[in-house]
Amino acid sequence: MGQFSEFLISFIGLKDGIHRFDFKIDNKFFEGFDFLDFQKVEIQVDLVFEKKSTLLELNFSAEGKVTVPCDITTELFKLPIDTAFRLVVKFGPEENLDDDEILILPHGSYEIQLAQYIFEMIVLSVPQKKVHPGIAEGTLKSEVLEKLKDLQPQEKSPSNETDPRWDKLKDLL
Repeated sequence: MGQFSEFLISFIGLKDGIHRFDFKIDNKFFEGFDFLDFQKVEIQVDLVFEKKSTLLELNFSAEGKVTVPCDITTELFKLPIDTAFRLVVKFGPEENLDDDEILILPHGSYEIQLAQYIFEMIVLSVPQKKVHPGIAEGTLKSEVLEKLKDLQPQEKSPSNETDPRWDKLKDLL
């Protein structure tokens, strides 16, 4: 985790109160996690770190863009990222990573690694289905979209003809 040393915050020397940290996230950050789904990453993460006598409150916010392929056409597009995450750090007899919003560190801890939390916050803010905005607007021209339009089922026009089997049942009335 040496590549994530800038995301390691030593809180033991910080005074009680609010502290601010800024991180610029790029492709190298995600390569450290072997996550290659994003083509280009430009994200600014702001952290408001509040140290209190018995706990720490961390409020992350991230804004920027990631370049991803569209799930329909495979065309690359810039997907805006705007997300936030809150983490409370408490101290106890042993470390507990089970809760998403509360982290318990052992007594005597003096630093916290934030890389994993930033990674998860950004990845989870990306929608499951990534659709190019040009598709919804109808402005995107793509070979894939043209082929999908050709393969779309054609609607049948309603006709007045009925199934002859049903006509026989009507005779029973």
